[in-house]
Order: sequence, then C-alpha cells, then structure tokens
Amino acid sequence: MVKFTAQQKAAAVIISLGAENASKIYKYLKEDEVEQLTYEIARLSHMPSEQIEEILDSFYQVCLTQKVITEGGMEYAKNVLEKTYGAQTAASLLERVTKSLRTKAFEFIRKTDYKNLMAMIQNEHPQTIALILSYARADQAAMIIAELPKDKRLDVVERIATMDRTSPEIIKIVESNLETKFSSLMSLDFMEFGGVNYIADIMNNMDRANEKYIFDELSHKDAQLCDEIKKRMFVFEDITVLDDMSIQRFLREVDSKDLVFALKGANQEVSDVIFKNMSNRTTETIKSDLEFTHNVRLRDVEEAQQRIVGVIRRLESENELVITKGGKDEVIA
Repeated sequence: MVKFTAQQKAAAVIISLGAENASKIYKYLKEDEVEQLTYEIARLSHMPSEQIEEILDSFYQVCLTQKVITEGGMEYAKNVLEKTYGAQTAASLLERVTKSLRTKAFEFIRKTDYKNLMAMIQNEHPQTIALILSYARADQAAMIIAELPKDKRLDVVERIATMDRTSPEIIKIVESNLETKFSSLMSLDFMEFGGVNYIADIMNNMDRANEKYIFDELSHKDAQLCDEIKKRMFVFEDITVLDDMSIQRFLREVDSKDLVFALKGANQEVSDVIFKNMSNRTTETIKSDLEFTHNVRLRDVEEAQQRIVGVIRRLESENELVITKGGKDEVIA
C-alpha cells in the first residue's frame, strides 16, 4: 500500500470536491498553502479509487470530530465518537484533531525567534510561562527553559508536565495580558495541552547539561513524575534498549568524530552494545581514536551524544528503526 503525505491527501480531497468548491476553499488559505497545495494537485496524476475513498473517509471523520468538539466539548465528542467508531478509533481521531486545533492557538509564538519569545515571557509567573510554552514548538520551549533561572526552570517543567486542560477564561486572561504579542485563541469548552508527553518532547530537545540538572532536581521533588517523563523520552543511555539492527542502522549515519566524543562520556554498557554492532576493523579504529583523544570538554561530549540521539530520533520518525521503551510498543519480528 502506497503511503501518501498529508499534502497529497489534502490535494486528493480538493480534487474530489471539484473545481467550483475547491476555488471557495482556496479563499481561506494563505499564499504559501495555496502554492503548496496547487503543486501537489499538479503532481497527483493518478490515485487508485480505493485509496481516494479511504482518504475521503478519513477526512470526513476528522471533520465530524472537529464539529462535535467545538459544539459539545471534549467529553461530548469522546462519547459520540466512541459510539460511532469505537474507543480506539475515537481516541486516535481526538488526538489528531486536538493537535491540529492546538496549532491554531498562539500561532505567532511558533513563528517567533526563541530569543524574542524569551524576552516577552521571562518575567511572567511560572504558570503563565508554562501555559505559553505549551503552545510553543518543542525546540523553542527547550531553549527557553534552558535559559530560565534554575528555580524557575524546574517549576515551569513541573507545571507543563502536570497540565491537562484549561478553560477558555484562563486562556483569555493570558491573551489579554499579551494581546499585542500573540494572536487570538480559538474557542473551545476545554483545550488539552501540555502534559507528560509534551514535556518529554521538550526534554528530548534539551541540551544534556540542563536535562541532567532538571531530572536530578525533579527526582527529589517528584520521583514518580520524573520516571514517567523519562519513560516517554529517548536519551543517549537508552541505546542499550535498541535491537542490534537498529543500532547498526544509526551507526551508518553517525559521524565518527561524534561517536568517539560520545563514547568518551559513555558508560560501559553503552560502549559494549555499540562495539558489538561494529565490524572488527571499525571497532579497532574507534578504540584507537579513543585512546589518543584527550582533554575533551564535557560540553563537547554532551553535544556529540545529543547529535547521535537526534540521528536516532530522525531515523525512528522515518520508520528506519524502532525504539521500544517502558513497554509502550509491541514489536512483531
């Protein structure tokens, strides 16, 4: 079965609607969206009818989900969708739509340089910062949290991790205080944001020094929450949970200098599984380089480890390898 991108699926929907209806939709799109969509439509010369039907059915489900959320709220939507599609499909639809709707709120933030955003919010209360960063991109949030004072840094991380949902009234208070800086927010009975999954994404983008500090401090304050966040993350030491094929796959992408620097600060278990998945010749070369590499700064070691983790995460997103942590995924060989 051919996999289509989100842009190709959108093009398929537009084509199915016909030229007249498509022209009406175009009026609501931004210039770059029109350009991208038109490009995909021009390229989409053929698509099997069964796949078009599947895409249209998925599009209808998403539209229905958004409608019941906006009209009745999250609980009402959950009940309606579970009765219509079953619990598993309903959960998937709700996740897709709430994630999509979430990107419409505080859109200005995600287009702002993190330094400007930092200047805007650094003096706000930790709860307000946590709320705003819950709408930011994970990489933006990671850089901002890393530059906050240590006491506020930990407070903000904990508040994001324990967020679940908030009412429009609370959001409107933040909006009114920052109305000249951020776009208006959408209106929903309740809006899901933040939470453990999101803070795990932020921590995955955090530099190693701040990651270590936050987890060390958070483990004293709330060990259970700390463990829960770690279960949703992938860090350098988690290379030991990868299967041999996955390790061999990412090693083909990693710069040899980064590998040497990363292994300088690695524990024995990580070193063992990496050398186990190398050829004898490569192992000898890396071990020789390690022997003659001296006076390496801790920062350089941490940055090298972070780049390797970045390669692993990218390969996972491209379905080139599988990460299994905390029993979240079952893998069939």
